[in-house]
Amino acid sequence: MLQLFTFLLEKFSLLFNFKLFGSSWSDGEDRKGHALRAPPQPLRRGDLLEVPRTLFTHFGIYLGDNKVAHLIPDILPVLTLDRKLIGSVITNTRLIFGVIYRCATVRVDTLEDFAYGSNILVNPMDKFMKDQALANEDVAKRAEKHIGATPYSLLWYNCEHFVTDCRYGRAASLQTDKFCECLKSIIRDQRSVAVTGLLGIVSIICYGMAPSTTLPTILITLTLWMAG
Repeated sequence: MLQLFTFLLEKFSLLFNFKLFGSSWSDGEDRKGHALRAPPQPLRRGDLLEVPRTLFTHFGIYLGDNKVAHLIPDILPVLTLDRKLIGSVITNTRLIFGVIYRCATVRVDTLEDFAYGSNILVNPMDKFMKDQALANEDVAKRAEKHIGATPYSLLWYNCEHFVTDCRYGRAASLQTDKFCECLKSIIRDQRSVAVTGLLGIVSIICYGMAPSTTLPTILITLTLWMAG
């Protein structure tokens, strides 16, 4: 039992230490140097901007004149055609339902609305991407072409995929890669088999021997054992 508790504690710490969807493009020194509410130099049209959030990092493309194009989940375009209402600042409720419904929009907001009270970071992705950055004007034009409603996937097409596609011509997301690596490490850990089996036995004891409890216990435990 102590081993199972240690295992759960270890995995939860791993998830929260990297902020679930934290950016890993820059190292500690880069982040320390860029973590400014206002960038030290004037922003250029086509610059890639980053804003740290609680569980993830948000990205956008600077268009000039204090405007930022960014992809963000939003349920409102599905419910109404009122452009004034849709153009208002996206609340957490709109964002969460947008993620669930897999609906997003590439929209243009002010620098302040994009930051949403957080520090604005200039992300040094150019140092880490294998693909060379396109000319800034081309980056901005590519972002402007995407403005409007778009399908959304938390793992396969999010705001980071959007900005990397605009700037480098290839969509990529290290946030997604990092999250998937964490999941793989959990799945491959043989202690996951013991934890899953124990939870399955508890559910069978609590809810009785039935297909809805027995089959998941056997199949999930077997799958984790084979993947480990």
